[in-house]
Amino acid sequence: MSNQHRMPPLQGLYYFYQAAHCGSFKDAAETLHVTAAAVSQQIRLLEDWLGTPLFYRQHRKVVLTPEGQILFEQSQKGFQHIQQGIRLLNQDPDPHRLSLSTLPSLSQHWLVPRMTSFRDEQPDISLLIESRVELVDFEQSPLDLCIRYGKGEYPNLSSLWLMDDLLFPVCHPLYQKENQIDDLKDLHRAHLIGDLWPDMNWERWLSTVGVTGGPSQLSYDGSNFVLEGALAVQGVALARHSLAQRYLEEGTLIRIGNVAVRPPFSYYLCAPEGYFRRDKVKLFCDWIRRQAAAFQRTLPEELVILSG
Repeated sequence: MSNQHRMPPLQGLYYFYQAAHCGSFKDAAETLHVTAAAVSQQIRLLEDWLGTPLFYRQHRKVVLTPEGQILFEQSQKGFQHIQQGIRLLNQDPDPHRLSLSTLPSLSQHWLVPRMTSFRDEQPDISLLIESRVELVDFEQSPLDLCIRYGKGEYPNLSSLWLMDDLLFPVCHPLYQKENQIDDLKDLHRAHLIGDLWPDMNWERWLSTVGVTGGPSQLSYDGSNFVLEGALAVQGVALARHSLAQRYLEEGTLIRIGNVAVRPPFSYYLCAPEGYFRRDKVKLFCDWIRRQAAAFQRTLPEELVILSG
């Protein structure tokens, strides 16, 4: 196959384009963060591939040959088209609508009660909140951002730390009174409401704190259901601070004891890297990180925090 039907070495073509644009191998090398020798070598390989010289090498500069001038004009058009394509990829198809995916528990108990604040700050942005447990496939979805609970390591996504969380036992005031559960040492009398999530493990929490618990007679798949069970006077739930705080403030739930365990997971904002450059995503991330920082300051001073 002749060279007319094959692509030349793309690295050499790009080095040539930069050298022709700068008029100097040295200046091109500084732009590319490589050595002048590397630029010269790549261009020499390109000239060998094309079978024609592209530059007249002079003492302090290089000048395009007629063949080099033709290639520069065409390569300039090509690289400009590529740059325009990249800009189009990063453009926001709907700059006034933000689509967010988050965990059902965080959405119900933490995010939704705060959304009035975001709407007041950004009245021109409409927000769609989708609740799901599984990680979003951004290639198959029009979503702009997701909030996930884990270690922030997700394939092909960038992650921005949002906040940590704490685990402690809570129950309804009626359950506390009926079962005389006034401190952690009284948990052996409690019916423990469990969760299937790996960090919401009663056995691990009790072992970390060094107390004994009662029988775990009821388990749910999801922290929001665990909290609903506690609100329904079904027993003592192991709750996340992020989900239980509003009920503690209302008095519909009571924290047992003054010890909390920090789980190995945190909340993260996740999306393809380019999405974080969208104006609406930057505005939302700024707002929710301020909300998270303010929330972290609500921790009671007397709370003893252990690492789980």
